[in-house]
Amino acid sequence: MTTTLAASSASSKTQPAANTLAIDFTEFKLGWRVVIVAMMGLAVNASASMLYAFGTLVIPLQRAFGWERGDLQSAVSFLFAGAIVSSQLVGWLNLRYGMKRVTVLSLLALALSFAAMTQLRSSIVGLYVGFFVLGIASLGTIHVTWTQLVNLWFERNRGLALALVLSGTGLTAALLPSGVAWAVGQWGWQAAFLLLAALPLVLVLPLALRWMTVPQGAEPLPDGKRMASGVGQPAQSGLSFSAGVRSLKFWGLNLALSLVVASVVAMVSNTVPLLRDKGLSAVAASAVFGSFGLSLIGGRVLVGYLVDRIWAPGVAAVALTLPAIGCLLLAITGPTETGMLVLATMLVGIGAGAEFDIAAYLMSRYFGMRDYGRLFGVHLGMITAASTLAPWLAGTLYKSTGSYTTMLTLCGSAFLAGALMLLPLGRYPKFE
Repeated sequence: MTTTLAASSASSKTQPAANTLAIDFTEFKLGWRVVIVAMMGLAVNASASMLYAFGTLVIPLQRAFGWERGDLQSAVSFLFAGAIVSSQLVGWLNLRYGMKRVTVLSLLALALSFAAMTQLRSSIVGLYVGFFVLGIASLGTIHVTWTQLVNLWFERNRGLALALVLSGTGLTAALLPSGVAWAVGQWGWQAAFLLLAALPLVLVLPLALRWMTVPQGAEPLPDGKRMASGVGQPAQSGLSFSAGVRSLKFWGLNLALSLVVASVVAMVSNTVPLLRDKGLSAVAASAVFGSFGLSLIGGRVLVGYLVDRIWAPGVAAVALTLPAIGCLLLAITGPTETGMLVLATMLVGIGAGAEFDIAAYLMSRYFGMRDYGRLFGVHLGMITAASTLAPWLAGTLYKSTGSYTTMLTLCGSAFLAGALMLLPLGRYPKFE
């Protein structure tokens, strides 16, 4: 299979295929298994599953332990702090031990860590420590691994393939809040963590053991070089790690998307409590938030399709203005206007869906695959740091103002700023 793909991709260059509406399915016929395992892997990653479950767990945990809502929000910061550490380690570990081995061990550790969360006691410190450990345990399932794997398999349809893979988090956003709400209603808050523990073992581990492969000759070498394979970008094409971190475009991209991701995280972790404050029941609020996941998937696939055909920063600038409108609608819409609340949530979801697809695509196009793992690890660390601060800031604003209006204003402004900052990236470079 890998030999056939290598032959079919040998003529591909570092630039996208010609701007046509048709989709070339050749790569998908050979790499669909990788797409599926990567999609499911991202869906169970703690930064996705715990984040999207958290809004539904806030009030049950508050009632069970008496913790303040603002203090609970800080737990998400500890989750992302663990993810920051993971993003800086996973590239090196994948080079040293191989992506499959690291991912399999990570899936097992993640399931055990979720199960351990059922032992929470009255001190909120235990919650913070547990969330930090979750971020570390899911090291092998973060975006660095899955996007690198997909970039190695796909060239002409890279944007669409990344979009499909990254839609795994959309499935999480669409399905998990309602599933968690049901489990908590039936058996209490501990059931939510047991549900989260089962997902890596049941959904992903069997697929990873069987389908997680790289194209022949494309396995990263310990010195950071690559063997020629004809798959994806040519061997060693792109900037070295040192050249990448010296690039102003690299840091401009990081800053722009850090603003966007921080706003997405603030909205994701606070939308359900915001809707509850408007007067919606727990079930109704979770149902409205379910539209976030559906729009995330739709927006992600559409953006992925477009960036293979249209200049990606321009596509991103349009997509990332929509959440700003969603923030405005959430601020002014009343509790009886369910349709408008769903629309507002969907607009935020479209921007959230576009962000990671755009990040992985732009990183591969502007900096190449030579040191993609380490460069994307820096990017992921930066946006995760921004995400770590976002829940704390949102919680602080809520405690000081008693409402979410200021948070919505800041998030809307950050979405617009991040969109505009992508436009100076210019044309895609050509790597020899």
